[in-house]
Amino acid sequence: MARRCGRATSRFTPCPGEMETLSGWLCCSLLLVAAAQAGLYTASDQIVILSPADVEAVLWNSSAATVVEFYASWCGHCIAFSPVFKGLARDIKEWKPAVELAAINCAAEENRKVCTSYGIRGYPTLKFFNAYTKAGGNGTKHNETFSLDFPRDIRGLRHKIIDQLENHAEPWPPACPPLEPTSQAEIDSFFETNNVRHLALIFEEARSYVGRELTLDLLQFENIAVRRVLNTEEALVSKLGVTTFPSCYLYYPGGNFTRLKVKAEARAFYSYALQRLPGVVRSGKPAPVSPDVLNNNTEEVWRPFNRSRVYMADLESTLHYSLRVEVAAHTVIRGEALISLRNYIAALAKYFPGRPVVMNLLKSVNSWLQNQTGSEISYEAFEGVLDNAAQSPDAALPEGQRWVGCQGSRPHLRRYPCGVWTLFHVLTVQAKNAGGSDPQEVLSAMRSYVHVFFGCRLCAEHFENMARESLTEVSTLSSAVLWLWSRHNQVNNRLAGDLSEDPNFPKIQWPSPEMCPACHTAKTNGDHLWNKEKVLAFLLSHFAANSIVKDYLEDEGQILAKQKEKHAVRQERKAREASDLMTPPASPPAVDEKQEEEEEEGEELQEEEEEGGEGAVAPDEMVGKTTEPGPWAKPEVEAGRRRRQAHRKPSIVGMRMRDFREDIVDLDSFVNQYYKAKAMQLAASSRVRPRTLQRKEEQESGPVFGLDIRLDVVQPEKWLQKRELTGGYFSEEASHRGRWMSVLSIGFSKVDISLCVILYVLSSLCLLTMYLFFKNRFKPRRVKIFLPYTNEYSN
Repeated sequence: MARRCGRATSRFTPCPGEMETLSGWLCCSLLLVAAAQAGLYTASDQIVILSPADVEAVLWNSSAATVVEFYASWCGHCIAFSPVFKGLARDIKEWKPAVELAAINCAAEENRKVCTSYGIRGYPTLKFFNAYTKAGGNGTKHNETFSLDFPRDIRGLRHKIIDQLENHAEPWPPACPPLEPTSQAEIDSFFETNNVRHLALIFEEARSYVGRELTLDLLQFENIAVRRVLNTEEALVSKLGVTTFPSCYLYYPGGNFTRLKVKAEARAFYSYALQRLPGVVRSGKPAPVSPDVLNNNTEEVWRPFNRSRVYMADLESTLHYSLRVEVAAHTVIRGEALISLRNYIAALAKYFPGRPVVMNLLKSVNSWLQNQTGSEISYEAFEGVLDNAAQSPDAALPEGQRWVGCQGSRPHLRRYPCGVWTLFHVLTVQAKNAGGSDPQEVLSAMRSYVHVFFGCRLCAEHFENMARESLTEVSTLSSAVLWLWSRHNQVNNRLAGDLSEDPNFPKIQWPSPEMCPACHTAKTNGDHLWNKEKVLAFLLSHFAANSIVKDYLEDEGQILAKQKEKHAVRQERKAREASDLMTPPASPPAVDEKQEEEEEEGEELQEEEEEGGEGAVAPDEMVGKTTEPGPWAKPEVEAGRRRRQAHRKPSIVGMRMRDFREDIVDLDSFVNQYYKAKAMQLAASSRVRPRTLQRKEEQESGPVFGLDIRLDVVQPEKWLQKRELTGGYFSEEASHRGRWMSVLSIGFSKVDISLCVILYVLSSLCLLTMYLFFKNRFKPRRVKIFLPYTNEYSN
């Protein structure tokens, strides 16, 4: 019988305890589904994320061997193993031309068919795919499940991969160098067949992996080769006097050799020292630029600096670019961006160890931001505060970039990214030294700023992946300093060999053994180990406020003077703009004034024409001068005519009116062109009817054709004057037909329009005639019905 809870009557109503259980299972199910879709790896982990679309391209017929992890994102063992696999990817990053790491999430619906096709039944499963694996190959299975005897550490996995490479069938991965031990005979003839500058010999025991690991570590570098020599090679061991295994010797042509001096006889120390030998460069990367070339560079002056110091010029340049360039990309700052900006400025105002003028400005900006109660601000308003528009005393942020410790050998290398990392390190150290209360205060501000404002969006995504993965582990101010340091080294590892790497400043695991020898040590098995106590002490000293160098800084007085000058120029510009707005624009002459000017001009022309004065112009003199006033024109009339033409607007939008000029004496062509020009001027002129200048006897109309177009017969000396008034006649007599008639007359003479009408009528009649003709021609004929013949006598 169903249990009843409370007063519930339905037998399916769960009890409160059951509700909690169901809610818990539902939450777990949702989390598992989300995890299954999200996966355990991202592109930031230097692991190839496989999908059904690219699995064949990566695993089949590839020039590199590939280690693939088949996992399920809900599997607890897979989750525990993922940091190891990520660490392995960083550890063997330099092996990539020969060995690739990949992973596929079998919990994702779209990947299940792929995992089934490769016979995956347990998670995690590792498979090793040889180079040039044929289509359909399933690879070499390392383990069915995560068994206890399988190596779960980076060192064990690294050795397992080397074993698989040594057992690799033909064809051998083309990028992989030989891993077998060498002999004295090969060493003696090595430089005859190889064009390298350095030959590193690793003397070790047979079961040691140091020589093979170094061989793979250096395969991306030119001018150096690594060979493994076993302690059983007595002739070569005795020749070089080797007594310690492992040990590294540099061998040169002619039998010269020297021992490589390192702090510890271990792989990491050998690798670092060999990669920094003279002439050793990464394949495909340009050689480092010599100091002489940098100093003689005419594009930008090189500033000599100490690589082991932090420079205030870099920090101020970073602030300038951050606040005046990156934040400026957001014209309106709202929501998450506004919160990020507030936290970022608050961290700067609290922990930035700047000069007094810079600190005063940062505190002023922080106070202004915190007092903003709205949900958004404009960058224009923020910029005004940033530029100290209120003219607060002794507060300014230098403009421009002046890189010193973050200089690059080329203009596009280092600089702002280097400055951002330096600024964040300084802030975390200052928070530690100042005894801040929140360990994640600076890191959270950095995370949100990078997520919202940092210009390199892919870089911001990678940083967000690192923060999402492990930022919750930060619980103390010291761990915050170390967290940022370790993530910076992860980024250096990922970007080593990238196009953004400066050959003069390679991406290394920092600090280097030269800067902090005590920070580096080795485990009993030879693996590198960071002494984090020494690292923390180094960081707190290196980024301390009293350790920051003030060289190459602009004088504070000059900064304030430039700021004052900038504000003076801005105020002058605003005042000029305000005065321009207050000045009323010149109004065009009224219609009445224009009408009066036209009437006065017409009366004067009529009087001069009737009097036949000496200022009259003969028709032959006006040919080619139809738009220019004669020498008799008065200055006032000419000025009035220019004003009318300046304010005259066309009646059709987009049509530009201009006076027509004709230099051809051909009278017929002249008449046609002149009528077109006058028609266009008529359409653009005002509605005021021009006064006639003709005598009564000249106004007698001639024959009319079509649309009230009159052909007047006048005397030659009156022809031009008659022609000037034709537009007026047409406009007056056709005014009752509407404005559209004036539109039709634009660009055409009356003869043109009448001919068009006549042709239209004729064509219509022709079409009608053709229609009637074909109608009669194809008229259906009457059908005659023939009755069958019958004989009346047949019956």
